[in-house]
Amino acid sequence: MTTCPPPSRRGPYRGKRLTDLVLLAIVALPALALGAVAAVAIRLTSRGPVMFFQRRVGMGGETFVVWKFRTMLDGDNPIIPADDRITAVGRILRRLSLDELPQLVNVARGEMSVIGPRPTLEYQVSRWDERQRARLDVRPGLTGLAQVNGRNDLTWPERIEYDLDYVATQSLRTDLRILARTATAMISGEGTGATAADDPIAAMDVPLRTGDA
Repeated sequence: MTTCPPPSRRGPYRGKRLTDLVLLAIVALPALALGAVAAVAIRLTSRGPVMFFQRRVGMGGETFVVWKFRTMLDGDNPIIPADDRITAVGRILRRLSLDELPQLVNVARGEMSVIGPRPTLEYQVSRWDERQRARLDVRPGLTGLAQVNGRNDLTWPERIEYDLDYVATQSLRTDLRILARTATAMISGEGTGATAADDPIAAMDVPLRTGDA
């Protein structure tokens, strides 16, 4: 993918929040049913809480707590998931991206959108340059342009380029296209593996570059 220029627009497109609420109303009941099945499966097959909470960075650099189904063994886990820590049910949830289903709560609260860049961790954001920070001009999403173009098979710099492209070109039509492609990506399981451990933005042991903050 070629590098796009810095997005010229700032903030979500007009009607974005209404679109989120309409989509939320459409999927609420099926999501509740799927979530109940997932919660029971997690509870019956591994010790620990059903839910996993983690602080992420949202629009404008504001932090919030993201909701997820727990997919790893209870206890201290690495930021980049280790295969031997992922539970049997967790593998299925990750393969189908159902571990992200509770983030509909974040959408309902206005912290996230259905479509947008995925919410990231604070230490990762601290490694972005000023141009890459334009990714924070919209609410993070359940799925986005990077997720339907490779997801974790992409490096973080590649994902950010897709996200900047989304910020610059976002529209209702774009959101509906991404939503349709997300269904295909979920079925195929494309890009559901762990991020490369040596990714310069994701890796925990890579020192921050001078000037990043």
